[in-house]
Amino acid sequence: MPATLDFEANDICVLRVTGKLKQSEFAAQQEVLAHRIDGGAKPRLLVIAENFEGWERSDWNDLDYLLAYSGSIAKIAIVAEPRWEAHALAFAGAGVRRAPVQLFGPDQVTEARAWVAQ
Repeated sequence: MPATLDFEANDICVLRVTGKLKQSEFAAQQEVLAHRIDGGAKPRLLVIAENFEGWERSDWNDLDYLLAYSGSIAKIAIVAEPRWEAHALAFAGAGVRRAPVQLFGPDQVTEARAWVAQ
């Protein structure tokens, strides 16, 4: 599966994405994260995109999740190739959600992890 979600201490959630991200796979991970949030977590999301090929053509316009859970996510750090910056920041809702969203290069996983943990 090209999208997996792992949970670490201090509400750090690591979403690993490889290949082409499918809407159905992403939605499944959102549901898992929503369950954690409903249980009281305030996730700090670290997204690591390795060998990322983009998003499948699909209906990605579901704003229900963003509206319901946006305020519960503390931070989002995205580790990806610079060519994905504009798309990844838009996809993450940078500037729309209250949580800060920052992009890091593929060689900056340690920095991204430190930033999201602050």
